[in-house]
Amino acid sequence: MPDTLFYCPDISRHPQLPIQESQHCVKVLRMREGDKLTVTDGQGFFYECLLAEAHPKHCSVHIQHRISIARNRDFLLQVAFAPTKQMERNEWFVEKAVEIGIDRFIPLLSNYSERRDLKKERLEKIAVSAMKQSQQAFLPGIEEMVQFVKFVTRPFEGRKFIAHCYNLPKKPLAQTYRKGENALILIGPEGDFSEEEIHSAIANGFEPVSLGETRLRTETACLAATHTIHIINNQI
Repeated sequence: MPDTLFYCPDISRHPQLPIQESQHCVKVLRMREGDKLTVTDGQGFFYECLLAEAHPKHCSVHIQHRISIARNRDFLLQVAFAPTKQMERNEWFVEKAVEIGIDRFIPLLSNYSERRDLKKERLEKIAVSAMKQSQQAFLPGIEEMVQFVKFVTRPFEGRKFIAHCYNLPKKPLAQTYRKGENALILIGPEGDFSEEEIHSAIANGFEPVSLGETRLRTETACLAATHTIHIINNQI
């Protein structure tokens, strides 16, 4: 694996690093023409390249080899969550979940949401950085914020779960999810989902689950759910 991984989403058509990647390449790593580097497009490929032009704003590269990277897991994982008011807590979750392994983030607008809008550009930058740091070839998708009532009716090929803290019938996620299944997990805001939202989700095929005996912050619950799915899938 490369010591440093660069990201260029359209490298196969336009072999030139974006400005931030170019700056890191030239000003931080002090790379020069002829140096070797590895680039990912975030879509499952690594590109072994030679640096053709070491420019701090637009490094151009010569592609020598394209390597297809197989996914290291056979299940899909999506987390739909109500973002917290403090943006750094959302960023923390996205960073850690990308490192562990996730396919899609869906910010939700629910009845008790603390944050009513979200600019996803910052989260995308966090996701790219985490993908590169963990040397992965797949960049998870991040959707625009969607209303809860619209999202719960979407089709999904796999198991659908909603985590909540109400004293209503539910089972632990770790005892409900089965290895190899695609999973979509709903995590509410600090004030939790409303009971109306929970019943609506259940009516649309979501299974109510708990994530433990203690009440978790939103971002902690998101990461706990993500890690639980991975632990189950890594069991021999």
